[in-house]
Amino acid sequence: MSTPRAQRRAFDRDAALEVALREFWLHGYETTSVASLTRAMGINPPSLYAAFGDKRQLFSEVVQHYAQTHGSYGARALAEPTARGAVETLLRLAAAEHTDPSHPPGCLVINAATNCTPAAEDVKAELRGFREGTKQAIKEKIEADIDAGRLPEGTDAEALATFYAAVVQGMSTQACDGVGRETLERVADTALAAWPTGARPTGAPRGTGPV
Repeated sequence: MSTPRAQRRAFDRDAALEVALREFWLHGYETTSVASLTRAMGINPPSLYAAFGDKRQLFSEVVQHYAQTHGSYGARALAEPTARGAVETLLRLAAAEHTDPSHPPGCLVINAATNCTPAAEDVKAELRGFREGTKQAIKEKIEADIDAGRLPEGTDAEALATFYAAVVQGMSTQACDGVGRETLERVADTALAAWPTGARPTGAPRGTGPV
């Protein structure tokens, strides 16, 4: 039989994380206070600390929740078999997700720590790690396509991955400024026009140019 204390602690954790996510997404990490979080979540500070630890620990859990929900488009895009397919899917899904009216605009991982003070450097580093992980995954897919002959041998994988990561980050900022999905789709079209051409013929050894 549950005790009154256990009953008070019972709540939907995912729903609480979603509420906290919206607060951090709208206001950023440092501007979001424990008072505003508990007010939005409908709990008192002791309950927040008991369930999630402090604000910093809650934020890390929120970021993981975001990666599994609203931010999962990155992982879905990277599951594409080719770098070109992954990048196109990433851009298309980013245009849709960054402008989805059901949640705040842009991307939490891009925007939540843009104006943090040095005291929150670990928060900035955590979010930077997510962004760098995506960029590294794009780079590895590009390198694999160079090896497979789907991209020219002289393609700069690091620069190309950084370029498309910058486009996605810029799309988030534009969405926060009110730019709509249709415009971001055109941004994606423009960025994809920069994709390298002149792949090695199928079966040709490395060092053999296009015919």
